[in-house]
Amino acid sequence: MSEAVAVAHPNIALTKYWGKRPGAGRFPAVPSLSVTLAGLSTRTRVRFDQALAADRVVLNGVPADGEVEARAVELLARVRAASGDPRFAEVETRNDFPTASGLASSASGFAALALAAAKASGLAWDAARVSDLARQSSVSAARSLFGGYVELDAGTVAGGSPASDFLAARPIAPGGHLPLAVLVCVTSEGAKAIGSTTGMQTTLNESPYAEAWLSHAPRLHARLRAALLARDFAAMGALAESSALAMHASAIAAGVVYWTGATLEALQAVRGLRAAGVLAFATVDAGPHVKILVQPEDAARVKATAGAVPGVRRVIEASIGEGACIDATAAGVRAEAGVEAAKAS
Repeated sequence: MSEAVAVAHPNIALTKYWGKRPGAGRFPAVPSLSVTLAGLSTRTRVRFDQALAADRVVLNGVPADGEVEARAVELLARVRAASGDPRFAEVETRNDFPTASGLASSASGFAALALAAAKASGLAWDAARVSDLARQSSVSAARSLFGGYVELDAGTVAGGSPASDFLAARPIAPGGHLPLAVLVCVTSEGAKAIGSTTGMQTTLNESPYAEAWLSHAPRLHARLRAALLARDFAAMGALAESSALAMHASAIAAGVVYWTGATLEALQAVRGLRAAGVLAFATVDAGPHVKILVQPEDAARVKATAGAVPGVRRVIEASIGEGACIDATAAGVRAEAGVEAAKAS
């Protein structure tokens, strides 16, 4: 097979990954737990062609450049090394939500690219192997290979270098284990000024609270994981909000500020909802958008409140989604071996 199309969804980290281990590779410094979202998606087509003299990457109809192109080409090179196929690839990828703005487009983007590239090259890899491939380009992409609630361990180090070159995410609970609605308060349609990689590196290098974050984050993670498995929505939501606030506190202390006035207004609205007796909790990734975690029966009321917040342009209502999958209906794509292995419940 020389061509494949994959679809992946972004994920929202309930406990935040922020910072990488020193040394080679993209290994997270702290564990993370996320939920994969339905309602937002990346669709990526990969075609290996012997007529190509170099890889070509097109993102949302425009040739990719800079870091995005470099990371995509690196992923394709890893696939070529594993498959033994020297051909270059043409990549066409498109998001149906704002790109590089703090809505986890890199997670869904590199998850879709990893799955489509592995499939198109004929690699019969399971979802864990593809998750590890995606992680090497974007740590959060490892989680978007799976649906429901997903966990990624921190990377381990030995002598300053990664002790293992394999680290994949894993699903820990299906979406039905604890039903959840996520209301994405979009405050900007443009790309964020500080990329996540730069932001987290600056935080670890310059924040006076970096060590506190690295110590505190795993404890928050363990408590949230236990709350999720116990189906305790209130505890899980409160801990998710705490993780986000701790992450941003450490970043802000290093001068890495993603929040805008609309971010603060939305956070205040969430606190107001809780004061009124509605279980609503906020989380914010590396960007200005606030994601509100609510129980499905409260989604309509909270969405109306969020939509009225000054600076919130629109509110996307998302449910818990499935893992990345091959689009077997696309031209030239066969629905045979390996498709089911790359799906997750």
